[in-house]
Amino acid sequence: MSGVLLVDKPEGVTSAGVIRALKPRLGGAKVGHLGTLDPFASGLLPLCIGEATKIARYLLVERKAYRGTIRLGVATDTLDRTGAVTGNGAVPALEPARLAATARRFCGPQRQVPPMYSALKRGGVRLYELARRGVEVERAPRAIEVFRLELEAAPPDRLELVLECSKGTYVRVLAAEIGRALGTVAHLERLRRTAVGAFRVEDAVSLDTLVAGAPLPLVSVRRALTDLPAHPASAGGLARLRRGQQEALAELPAPGAAGETALVVDAAGEVAAVVEARGERPAWRLVRLLAPS
Repeated sequence: MSGVLLVDKPEGVTSAGVIRALKPRLGGAKVGHLGTLDPFASGLLPLCIGEATKIARYLLVERKAYRGTIRLGVATDTLDRTGAVTGNGAVPALEPARLAATARRFCGPQRQVPPMYSALKRGGVRLYELARRGVEVERAPRAIEVFRLELEAAPPDRLELVLECSKGTYVRVLAAEIGRALGTVAHLERLRRTAVGAFRVEDAVSLDTLVAGAPLPLVSVRRALTDLPAHPASAGGLARLRRGQQEALAELPAPGAAGETALVVDAAGEVAAVVEARGERPAWRLVRLLAPS
């Protein structure tokens, strides 16, 4: 069993809990998810199954899309609805022009400080574990990018949010920052992930349906990496490559520049390997070898 499984995660379940629930159906295959969703959030959770776990690094760079609700006038320690209230503020007038200007302010490349309630580690300890002990540590800001942000008033004290952003973006932090930009406090009340790269939540299957025994609609590795060029290799070349003889890659078309990534496919069009161009005189080097179906 190998491919990417698109799961529509319900609210109230952790990303790890989704994997645990599906383990009995996956026959002992390796599983990894493409970006954690907080327990209170719902939506698209792509799972890499079997040999597809070897390509996760190429999918994690994809942009993500969300819809959500920001509640104004109430701050929480977790920056979402699950936390304890830490402050209150007056809710400002929410004129469309002001919201549009605020949204533009947060678009583009920027640096964001991760929240204390996160799974990042400091000295081997999760930050959320430190936060629960009342300990706060300094966190280095990280580079993120917001590609699209729309804010719409939902009176009397809420904003509806549409967001497209880079990996590593904490929407909870963004919600709190939007509240401050509007002159109040805020937290993220609802969040639903609608896309990860080319994957869409409309193509996902609910966790309950999958657990109940519905067919597992696996996206093939080839389809998941459809944006990468694919080079066919001969049966002999693939056999040599599987024996560790990288000189077999010489039969592929030469790369144009260092840093390029490409797929090596067999006669059936299935992905057999992922290669990257390296060196001053770029040449293909094997970085991932996938077992045959």
